[in-house]
Amino acid sequence: MGAVRIAILAVAAIAAIGLAFIVRNMASPKRPEPAAAAAAPAARPVAQVLVAKRDLPIGTRLTPADLAWQAWPADALNASFVTDGAAPALPAQMPDKAVQKAARAANDIISAQSPMQAFEGAIVKEALAAGEPVVARKVVRAGQSGFMAVVLQPGMRAMAVPINAETAAGGFILPGDRVDVLQSRQGASDGGAKTMVTEVLMRNVRVLAIDQSIEPGKDAKTIVGGVATLEIPAADAEVMARGKAQGEVQLALRSYADIGGPPGRGGTARATAQAVRVFRGGEVTEVATP
Repeated sequence: MGAVRIAILAVAAIAAIGLAFIVRNMASPKRPEPAAAAAAPAARPVAQVLVAKRDLPIGTRLTPADLAWQAWPADALNASFVTDGAAPALPAQMPDKAVQKAARAANDIISAQSPMQAFEGAIVKEALAAGEPVVARKVVRAGQSGFMAVVLQPGMRAMAVPINAETAAGGFILPGDRVDVLQSRQGASDGGAKTMVTEVLMRNVRVLAIDQSIEPGKDAKTIVGGVATLEIPAADAEVMARGKAQGEVQLALRSYADIGGPPGRGGTARATAQAVRVFRGGEVTEVATP
């Protein structure tokens, strides 16, 4: 066999082997390409919303310990929510209208003082659950309509009585103090003697306000006003009304050590002789009695 023929057979064999590999690769199934890693979802923008830190029943006076800031999705903000005033960081792909809406809601309540300080001292008008956003319609602040109705305990009534420095312990009675309510009036004459009847109308009642002040000023030790608003049980409101009509009402300040227990009606009226006429030898003299 010639060298030329051998070379031709070698080339043909190599070509056949190469063709076989090509056919084999074409017949075998292709390996799936690795799937691209799923893009991580973009983090939702959030804002800090003022919420109740614990369950707050009706009548609770708010303090900073009752409130907290909680992260809230920016796209779920309500215009009535109270935020910390900082607009949330929003992704660029968010529509312009949504950006504007979230920004308006986040900056809805901004004042010279922080929102938490602005709510300090407010009274809960509608119960708040822990984690629930604090909204203006569920609380009432001093000076707002309905404040006194929220301050009143269930079953109690607010009644105003005229006072002055003499009938209100020299002005040392402040809102929040407990007092006894006394009323003096002239009694029926008995044998020519002038008598005065003094009666304790109510005991251990709470002073809600002096004039329109529901809290004493900072470092204030006295308040001299013309009207005191008292918290009276509903069943005893007529007792106070009758006492005011019969004579001057005075407030007696109670000690902090003697304010336990609920308010109640006073004791029986006591008559004390103020002056007695004495007839002696045809002369009439008046003798003062203790």
